[in-house]
Order: sequence, then structure tokens, then C-alpha cells
Amino acid sequence: MPPPHPTELARFERDGFLVLPDVLTPAEVRRLTALVERVRSRARPAEDGSVHALGFIGLEPAFAGLVDHPQVLGVVCATLGWNVHVYHCHLDVHPPVPAAEPPRWRWHQDGGRQNLETETSPRPRLSVKVAWFLSDASHPGRGNLQVIPGSHRRNRLARPGDAELGCPPPDGAIEVLASPGTAVVFDRRLWHARSDNRSRRTRRALFLAYTYRWVRPRDRYPESAAWFAGLSPLRRQLLGAAATPEGHWLPADADVPLRAWMRERGFPPESLR
Repeated sequence: MPPPHPTELARFERDGFLVLPDVLTPAEVRRLTALVERVRSRARPAEDGSVHALGFIGLEPAFAGLVDHPQVLGVVCATLGWNVHVYHCHLDVHPPVPAAEPPRWRWHQDGGRQNLETETSPRPRLSVKVAWFLSDASHPGRGNLQVIPGSHRRNRLARPGDAELGCPPPDGAIEVLASPGTAVVFDRRLWHARSDNRSRRTRRALFLAYTYRWVRPRDRYPESAAWFAGLSPLRRQLLGAAATPEGHWLPADADVPLRAWMRERGFPPESLR
């Protein structure tokens, strides 16, 4: 598989995303859909019936065949280089929602704390994400990926009001149309969201996030060792531990006792965001 064409990379740099249709064959889509349903059958769904399964490759190792798909990996390597790994993946299943339910505001950039703790404008790319669509999102309103083309170059997005429900999409937002087997590669800084699934179809999608291999601890300590387990929570944080599965990227209070330590000592509020 040759490297991506320069025009594809130019579109990625301009828009912050690239749609690669028909990357998966119909047989591959069926096989991956069956794996999704196996994960779904063991998962505890949310109240709306949706499933958000983190680390799905570990749940069904046959998914690992996606990580080095040549057509998609070529785009990843063209944007990040060769010193990369998949640091995060999630599987999403979203049944139809009631038509009367108002739309939710879900717009965000990926990266969690990176978006508060990195000072440049625009912030560095750091990671690229791939959305694999197994269901038919070739028409709007099917749980499509929504994006604002070119928004990866801005750090902030104005929100119309404070309500979570009923907010209209931001100016310039579009729904990405993707048939089964389509891969959408996007810059983590791209402002994006999931649209509500107003169709009669269940939306199924897989997400793989690639980043540099140094975005992880260089020194690894055995958290199961008695000496490590006996340390204070603060010392465990400072030696790289986390209390929750996503604690390095979307930390809960238990993951970062250092924040409470700073608060107790009167650090200014802006340093505690």
C-alpha cells in the first residue's frame, strides 16, 4: 500500500479530518459487527441502551487486526510519524433515540487535560483518532460524527447558552456521511460530537486513538508490590499510578490527590482547573 496521496494529506491538514470510504470489505464489516455484538452481550448498557466499552481490543483480541490496517495506518504515519502506538480505544453502540428528545451538546476536543495544560495556540496535535463505521451513517441523523472543518486550529468553541439540552450545533458544523466500512481519520484537536441517532438503525462504531509512544510513563513501578501499595495516594500519583482506568487522561479526584494538596495550601483557583 503506497503512502497517502499528497492531496489527501492536504485535505487533512486543511479540514482536520479525512474520510476513507470502503476501507473494510462487507465481509470484514460483518465479522467486526459480530465481535461488537459479543462485547455488547456481556456489557452493562446505559439507561438508553447504549454501550461505551473502553479498551475493546482487550475484550475481543480479534479486533487487533484493525490497528495496522495499511490504508489507515499510512495516514496515521504521515501525520504523526513512526514512533506511535494506540493508547486508547473505545467501542460505541447507540440505539435510536426518541424523536421528541432534544439534542444534547456534546462538542469537545479529544485529549482531556491536554487542552488545559498545553499553552500554545493552536495546541499541538499529539494524537490522531480513527473512527470505523460498521453501521450505515450515509445519511444525516444516524448518530453521525459531527465536525467543524478547520476547527483544529482554534482552542476554544463558543457555546450558545449553558443548557446541555436543546443547544443548536455551532456555526459551520456538518455531519460526516459514512457508509459501512468507512474510516474517518481526524486530528484530536478537531471540535467534534456525535449526533443523535434518529433513525431506525442501531449505530455501531469503533474508535482507535494513536499517539507518540512517549505519551506514557518512562519508568514503570509494580503497583501490586507491597512497598508501592503502602505509599500514600499522593506519592503513588507522583510515581505514575492512577486510581481509575482513564485516570491519566480524564482524572477523577481519586487519581490526582495532588490537586487537593494544592487546594489545602491556598494555591490560586486558576491553577486548580
